[in-house]
Amino acid sequence: MGCMKRRGATLVEAVVLVAVLVLMGLILAPMLDSARSQMRAQTSAANLMQMGQGGGMYAQDHQGRLFSYSWRAGEDYVLPTGQTRRPIDDQDAAAQQNGEILMRLTGRISGEFKIQNFSARLPHRRYLHLILIDYMGTPLGDSMFIDPADEHQLFWADNPLEYSDFPSTVPYDDYPGPGYDEDSNWLTNPVRQRWTFASSYQPVSSSWQFEAGAVRYIPVSDTPHLFTVTGGQGGEMNLHTGRFIPEVLFPSQKVWFFEEFDREIASEPYFAYNQARPEKLMFDGSVNRERTGEAQESMIPEIDLFEPWVQSYVPLDTFPIPLEGLGSDRELNQRYRWTTYGLSGFDYGPYDAPRGPRVKRVGP
Repeated sequence: MGCMKRRGATLVEAVVLVAVLVLMGLILAPMLDSARSQMRAQTSAANLMQMGQGGGMYAQDHQGRLFSYSWRAGEDYVLPTGQTRRPIDDQDAAAQQNGEILMRLTGRISGEFKIQNFSARLPHRRYLHLILIDYMGTPLGDSMFIDPADEHQLFWADNPLEYSDFPSTVPYDDYPGPGYDEDSNWLTNPVRQRWTFASSYQPVSSSWQFEAGAVRYIPVSDTPHLFTVTGGQGGEMNLHTGRFIPEVLFPSQKVWFFEEFDREIASEPYFAYNQARPEKLMFDGSVNRERTGEAQESMIPEIDLFEPWVQSYVPLDTFPIPLEGLGSDRELNQRYRWTTYGLSGFDYGPYDAPRGPRVKRVGP
């Protein structure tokens, strides 16, 4: 009985097989990238919805108040170190409360990695979620507060002491050159050690401060990362009094928290680009992914009562660069970040819908 010879693949067949595999890879790669982006977007939306649910629970337990820093100037507070602090103003009070929460939840009250005073910075923009973490008993660094596509923030959350190494990945080890934000305070230790506790999601300013009053925080023109105080000396900031859910007249059309970058699409554009579609938590607990350019224009009454507020995006070190490249002077409307009518207005919806009263101008 004869035996059959085993025939090996010819060179031509091998080349054809490789070509087919390469072609399949080229076809499948965009599909896999798209599927991964969709999964990340869904996870980010779920994160925001959980934040909204936690915020609703907080409001129920605090007479309808939106979660925010509540310490106030002129009152005594005891830190986990045993030291007593009496904040000099509302910004100092919020910074002291921020430090107390971090000391208590990390146990870092002494030694090389002690949580340091943060009074040079306003903690509301990147660290307002710490109030919700403390209320809910959620662990620090919980992924609920981080966009799954925000690889830097995920790394910092997993490596809370990495900031002390040189070089490290946190902004900044050194000024990286022209086109980046140049404020010298980014290099200070209290700022560097807090990056691990930051969130990818930011609140709109009207959720933690009033639209009118003697003193208010407004943006500065040369960087989107810092705010300044306006309204004269000696006025009451009222940051500690907070805002209330009933003040939101159009909950389904009003943004509460938003992703700073649309990391689900190429180049991770800053949220203020018209084409960006970052996930946004609305005050009714839903998540909006409409284009930023579809939202109402932003207005800063202390700067101009009639012209929208626009400014260039200047990155921090390690943050995505402008779509036009470093040093871009393209001005972007800040939209829902500095909303036209505060909590009494809306960001998305029909433009003939009823609106709240225009904010009165305050200060000089």
